[in-house]
Amino acid sequence: MTAFTFNTTKSVICEPGAIKRLGQIVKEHMGKKVLLVTDPGLIKAGLLDVATTSLNEAGVRYELFDGVVADPPVSVVEAALADALEAGVDGVIGFGGGSSMDVAKLIALLIGGGEKLDDVYGVGQAKGQRLPLIQIPTTAGTGSEVTPISIITVGETEKKGVVAPQLLPDIALLDAELTLGLPAHVTAATGIDAMVHSIESYTSASANNNPVSKALAREALRLLGANIETAVKDGSNVKARSDMLLGAMLAGQAFANSPVAAVHALAYPIGGIFHVPHGLSNALVLPHVMRFNAETCDKAYAILATDVFPDLATAPVDQRVNQFIDRLEALSADLGLEQTLREVGIGESDLATLASDAMKQTRLLVNNPREVSETDALAIYKAAF
Repeated sequence: MTAFTFNTTKSVICEPGAIKRLGQIVKEHMGKKVLLVTDPGLIKAGLLDVATTSLNEAGVRYELFDGVVADPPVSVVEAALADALEAGVDGVIGFGGGSSMDVAKLIALLIGGGEKLDDVYGVGQAKGQRLPLIQIPTTAGTGSEVTPISIITVGETEKKGVVAPQLLPDIALLDAELTLGLPAHVTAATGIDAMVHSIESYTSASANNNPVSKALAREALRLLGANIETAVKDGSNVKARSDMLLGAMLAGQAFANSPVAAVHALAYPIGGIFHVPHGLSNALVLPHVMRFNAETCDKAYAILATDVFPDLATAPVDQRVNQFIDRLEALSADLGLEQTLREVGIGESDLATLASDAMKQTRLLVNNPREVSETDALAIYKAAF
């Protein structure tokens, strides 16, 4: 067995209704005043009410920053940082989807370590420590509550990442009741996103691909595959929602240590340039990247196929991979997700730009089991068009 390192969030609380105990949890693990990072949609939906009531009842003071948007730009991070510094907070809570949690991570890091954002982009560039950090996901998708990664938009379209072990939170609080009102389309897209995390982690060419990540990726796929249709079609099913939330977290733990690859690299320009939600961006290119990779990781795909679709265990191994990819594509369509780039407003003349932009994602492409050239990327985008 090759040597590896596995890191994850220190404490995970997985319990429907756990948000009602947030005030006490914060009181025990954080300082006297915290920054609560979220987005205006969650405020409008009333999802934050139970959290703020709990904080108030416990006597925890908080500063609310609700200016997070999808694919958050640098300006959002700067605004949240300014609010946090002015308020003099001792800790940070991320509440929402991946965007809110990613912003929360950066604020905790930049205040705690005293570094500038420009100095921490990339892998392992952050040197300082962070403030205490709690992450509370309201979607079952990104796994950001257990990853040492934060992604933001730099300039008009470019996605940049900060990857550092300090970004791993102290506590991930998984409360399925917070996901009950999630629209079907968002549930589907974020669920496919989590499945992509598992598939790419399991097949990652990273030197740190390891048995722990592989085991987590497979269990995540079992949970996600068994529950995604129920969660989409019966959004009030707490068990399905709980299993999806757990599956997304396990997938996050897997790819936090055995990183994702070309699906994400090709999805980022779709989101950055055309503002397509991240989960949907992944879903649009997933089957086409998998077909490209199949000649290199067919054995791995044959194993994963039975985790998502147990009935494929009876399929001949030489046919199972193609059936797996076809079934994933059909699942995405059955869940109501768009299937082509043209459906999300991308023109054929845009494909070359996407391919060129994808080549900037060297941090991700290096993990792909098959080398991807710009010509390959363009062919994949054409297949997805």
